[in-house]
Amino acid sequence: MSGHSKWHSIKHKKGAADQARGKLFAKLIRQVEVAAREGGGDPDMNPTLRTMYQKARSASVPLDTIQKAIKRGSGALVGVKYETVSYEGYAPSGVAVIVECLTDNRNRTGPDVRTVFTKLGGSMAEPGAVAWQFERKGVILVPKKTGEDELMEVALDAGAEDLADQGDTWQLTSGPSELHQVVKALEDAGIAYDSADLMMLATQTIPLDNEGDARKVLRLIDGLEDLDDVQNVYANFDIPDEIFQAVSAE
Repeated sequence: MSGHSKWHSIKHKKGAADQARGKLFAKLIRQVEVAAREGGGDPDMNPTLRTMYQKARSASVPLDTIQKAIKRGSGALVGVKYETVSYEGYAPSGVAVIVECLTDNRNRTGPDVRTVFTKLGGSMAEPGAVAWQFERKGVILVPKKTGEDELMEVALDAGAEDLADQGDTWQLTSGPSELHQVVKALEDAGIAYDSADLMMLATQTIPLDNEGDARKVLRLIDGLEDLDDVQNVYANFDIPDEIFQAVSAE
């Protein structure tokens, strides 16, 4: 099934060569800092920090930069205090959207998010209006060079819940608390992976069979992701492969 997780995969691959790499680094560093503040600066004792650390390293964020972010978060260095805030809304065609932010100023972030929704054909919604259509999961993307049988044997034994074909990658899903042990099992088995994240996955999807509709939705998603305070954007669209190829090539 093509959907937001597949768009996430495409964005991940484009990100390393993107001009927005500096912005990506800034967002990852902020995630590391907040994880350290909320759960402590020891990755072995803080699963969220461990996940954010791995995510930053896989994106080639310098180790020294990550360590400074951990120190700021744990109080060893002075830093800006960020808080987590989420917004919900609808993209064109009634697609449900969740926007996760880390901000030092809610009075700036909320209007910025609302402006993008309004400008690009969407609308904001009340808290809880769309969140029930998603559930938090660990998501690991693995290149197709690893065989399905080998991957299933390693991942399922480590606690993965499902393996799905996403075109040129496999998508493994797990419960949030099992993500780290699945990643460790892959590493121990010498299986390379493209990314490992905690994500909100849609429990039901809205099909976008028209190229124009798909383009409008993806334009809104991109607009939200371009905001400095936005960390993650999740949506419940489902786009056929042929339309996905056309719009993602632009």
